[in-house]
Amino acid sequence: MLTLYFSGTGNTEYIANEFSRLMDAKCISIEAEADFTFEIKSHETITFCYPIYGSRAPRNLREFTARHMSDLTGKKIIIFVTQAVFSGDGARVFTDMFWEDTIEVIYAEHIKMPVNVNNMVIFRKPSEKAIEKCVRKAEEKLQKISRDIKSGIVKKRGFSRFSQFLGNVQGLFWQGNSKEIDPSTSSLEFKAKTGVKIHKECTFCNLCVGICPVKNLFNAQGSIVPQGNCVVCYRCINNCPEKAITVFFNKRPKWQYKGVEKSIDNSTNKQ
Repeated sequence: MLTLYFSGTGNTEYIANEFSRLMDAKCISIEAEADFTFEIKSHETITFCYPIYGSRAPRNLREFTARHMSDLTGKKIIIFVTQAVFSGDGARVFTDMFWEDTIEVIYAEHIKMPVNVNNMVIFRKPSEKAIEKCVRKAEEKLQKISRDIKSGIVKKRGFSRFSQFLGNVQGLFWQGNSKEIDPSTSSLEFKAKTGVKIHKECTFCNLCVGICPVKNLFNAQGSIVPQGNCVVCYRCINNCPEKAITVFFNKRPKWQYKGVEKSIDNSTNKQ
């Protein structure tokens, strides 16, 4: 088994690594320097883990999948979606990119993880206790999932017509047609590509340039310049030392989410 994942701020990475540990699977980020064609062809079952954005898979994950469509043909697929609230058919939409019967989905599940969106009023900073509780439940869920898979139990969260309806409530606005790799030009995802703003508090430390998963940020003679390719993963927003980066909403964040392990370590250190 091979686990492939994309993680914006660490939630999905945690799930991918924990599941891979339970299943004794190889685990690789899609950002890694790897021969993915070789890795995919060398494994019978491929697990995809990704955070859900507007009930749709992240654009860079869709692009990765499109590049390896032929490699994935005939594979057994497991899909895990990390979400803050709900995603409707967040796991199912991944399959929309494939022709019918080219892959076999043997398990699909949605896993709640701590909120990392820090510039929307509907989301509040999660407490350390809330993070620990959320992660503990996720770990317990992964243990059950691993037992199910080892026992041959098939479960497909988000594959019902009602789930698809709920997903489209957000998804059509966010991306448009889920069968397309590129977002529609009228979608929020398309507008988000150019929605990054670097505020005057920026000290040009270049941290954001180095950690952006799609190389959207570039240092041009002392200025950080967005390249119009943002996937809204919130990695730069949550890691900028000066909280000087925003996307969509120009109000700078008051808090930052540093990921599961750092949050739990901080809580342990305080105790």
